Amino acid sequence: MSSNAQQVTSRILVVDDSPMDIALVRRILEQQGGYVVEQATNGREALACLASRQPSAVVTDLYMPEMDGMELVCAIRQQYGSVPVILMTGKGSEQTARDALASGAADYVPKSRLNSHLIDSLESVLALAASRRARGRLVAALEHEELHYTLENDASLIAPLSDLLREIAVELKLVDETGGVRLAKALAEALRNAIYHGNLELSPGEYEDGAQLPSGDTDVIALLCNEGAHRRRRVHVRAVFTRDEARFTIRDEGPGFNPQEVLAEHDEPSRLSSAGGHGLVLIRTFVDEVQFNPLGNEITLVKRRTETPQA
Repeated sequence: MSSNAQQVTSRILVVDDSPMDIALVRRILEQQGGYVVEQATNGREALACLASRQPSAVVTDLYMPEMDGMELVCAIRQQYGSVPVILMTGKGSEQTARDALASGAADYVPKSRLNSHLIDSLESVLALAASRRARGRLVAALEHEELHYTLENDASLIAPLSDLLREIAVELKLVDETGGVRLAKALAEALRNAIYHGNLELSPGEYEDGAQLPSGDTDVIALLCNEGAHRRRRVHVRAVFTRDEARFTIRDEGPGFNPQEVLAEHDEPSRLSSAGGHGLVLIRTFVDEVQFNPLGNEITLVKRRTETPQA
């Protein structure tokens, strides 16, 4: 039996329609791991157990009546995301197991190797679950986080950076998932403007806020990206997260513009559907505050925490 004290109090829900297999898994978990074991014969029974009291982990067979292991994995991921699931697989079910891992299962153990692999797998996923809980406590204790990026004029970097900053804002609970999508959209628009309108000095007619470019325009952009002055220009991104807000400052090295004139133009609702117009409208709609520096080559987006984040 492991000396890990956490295992003594960990409850494991075993789900299988075979009494013989449940008995085998119970023996392994109790005798080798010191776990407290509960059991269910299908996915519906398992969800009823989870509703009354959540176990530390679920060990489930793949093929069962009423609700099988794959359906159970999906349901647990949606309703009890902090509970890890380990699949027990029979010969010939490897592809199904891989599909289940993609759907949210934490691991799988072939039934032929339960004696040698189940405890190790369970200890591993429980340790990871404990680490995630500890990370949640660290996130709650965060006072200040600051990130800096310097980007080339490469549009392929826009989506991953926007998504990374979205993930941090969601993890800090500054926004909910829907608010995170809106925030990522605002960041992507600001980054796109910095590259195309700022550094490359393309007009709305030459580049319409992320629309598909004709081949002639893509040739122009490729040429600008390789020209001396434009090639050396960079986009500078600073992201500051606190308990109360996220602040994103995006600066290009272009000539800038008159912010007051542009803001006045974009106050017109008709700009939402005009060339080069909807980007700034979306930015101002999806964040709480937008600021420009006097030169017009730097924008700051502010997203503040709300008591109940709104979609």
